[in-house]
Amino acid sequence: MACSTSTSLFQVVLFLVVFAPICCFSHKLSGPGGASTSSSYNLYPQFYNRSCPRAKEIVKSVVAKAVAKEARMAASLLRLHFHDCFVKGCDASLLLDSGGSIISEKNSIPNKNSVRGFDVIDDIKSALEKECPQTVSCADILALAARDSTVLAGGPNWEVPLGRRDARGASLSGSNQNIPAPNNTFQTILTKFKLKGLNVVDLVALSGSHTIGQARCTSFKQRLYGQSNSKRPDFSLNQVYANQLRPRCPRSGGDQNLFVMDFVSPTKFDNYHYKNLLASKGLFSSDQVLTKNQASMELVKKYASNNELFFKDFAESMVKMGNITPLTGLRGEIRKSCRRINSNQVKFSVGIINNITKI
Repeated sequence: MACSTSTSLFQVVLFLVVFAPICCFSHKLSGPGGASTSSSYNLYPQFYNRSCPRAKEIVKSVVAKAVAKEARMAASLLRLHFHDCFVKGCDASLLLDSGGSIISEKNSIPNKNSVRGFDVIDDIKSALEKECPQTVSCADILALAARDSTVLAGGPNWEVPLGRRDARGASLSGSNQNIPAPNNTFQTILTKFKLKGLNVVDLVALSGSHTIGQARCTSFKQRLYGQSNSKRPDFSLNQVYANQLRPRCPRSGGDQNLFVMDFVSPTKFDNYHYKNLLASKGLFSSDQVLTKNQASMELVKKYASNNELFFKDFAESMVKMGNITPLTGLRGEIRKSCRRINSNQVKFSVGIINNITKI
């Protein structure tokens, strides 16, 4: 009788592991352009409610300590999520260090000597591994940290859909090609957004993240001393503002010198980014070009005059961006360390089994 009971229990667990992904997570995600993403399942905010109930609380606590120590960290963590999603989707590929066959995305042109906050992600992952080993993905950590950073800086709150899994590879070429650059034209940037299933509203709303954080001199130097091959300054940049920038961003040297992106309220998440653009005081050319297109200019004006609308659209666009081709279901893995793939890939991770069997 005992043997029969054990066998029955094993059969139940086996059924749950094998068939629960089909019956419980059968709704497909929409990929770029609205296409159905095969072998994918919905992300949803309650994903860790049973397998790791304190997951969100732990992420928020570590982020809060990091931002309290350095206000700039809020922008850095928000940027990590963006630079991850725009390469291969929101899969934490950006967090991987080089090793074996992996060439890290950290060495790409948009990321080298620029992206930061990896130590904070390490601290979050370490705390979560102690609480619930190999359950919460690094990709979800990035999504939660981006939201918490925004809120801590005074920005909007939103529910973060969860259930992403981590990539087992990176794409240096994808990072170089897909992430919008500070000197890209409006059409180039919009094309990069559209390829990820995002539209002009998402583009203008997400540019509002530049209301916090700092930029390196090298990212806007060409505007001060010469655009493209003309060797003439960019006169779409307010020249009084340009003259204030030049002493610390000289023609030669000073490339790594830092400048706040929003000189009015550099650590507060608000709509001054758009007000600055209307005054021709956007630090990046890629931001200022939003005033050169009719559709984007209308949105810039709306956000500059309506902070509530900006917050609403920003939150919605962050959720859309977080849905860019995530790995879900049985694809990818739950990394033990966000910096490297697991040595032995396990078909069913602890997190997947917990989320299936505890429904």
